Amino acid sequence: MSNSTASLLQRLLIGRHPKRTLFRALVLAAVAAFIFGYVLVPVRISGVSMEPTYHDGGLNLINRPLYLLREPRRGDVVAVGTTGWHIMYCKRIIALPGETLAIRRGTVFINGQPLAESYVKARDPWEVAPVQLGSDEVFVIGDNRGMDQQLHVFGKVERRKLLGTMLW
Repeated sequence: MSNSTASLLQRLLIGRHPKRTLFRALVLAAVAAFIFGYVLVPVRISGVSMEPTYHDGGLNLINRPLYLLREPRRGDVVAVGTTGWHIMYCKRIIALPGETLAIRRGTVFINGQPLAESYVKARDPWEVAPVQLGSDEVFVIGDNRGMDQQLHVFGKVERRKLLGTMLW
């Protein structure tokens, strides 16, 4: 490689001011580490309980700061913390604090009224006795209700265990 080619390559990769380029690269790395470590946390979906909305092996981002700005809403797909950031569940909020939830023959009832759930494509005849939620609890469940009820993890979750919403 000739000196002019090496000089051109150095200028393209590093620029005319190597210290400034290094500083910018360090700032960019710190901002990316902050964003993808605390704001938009990447997660891999494992399991079929949220199909057809999310598929096994899919990659998504958790929007952590959203619940600093607003309260959880019915229909939000959330990451539920269990033992820290390494294991969490991806579920949908179907009942909010203070509500009573029941599931009869696969249909969800909130305060005695059936819940319209366009995201559920198949329903097994699940049965859940009425559950009264506390002032800091929501009820979460997966979208894949065509599976046997015993294969799902679902139920009451304290608000503090909601780590954020799935970005898309």
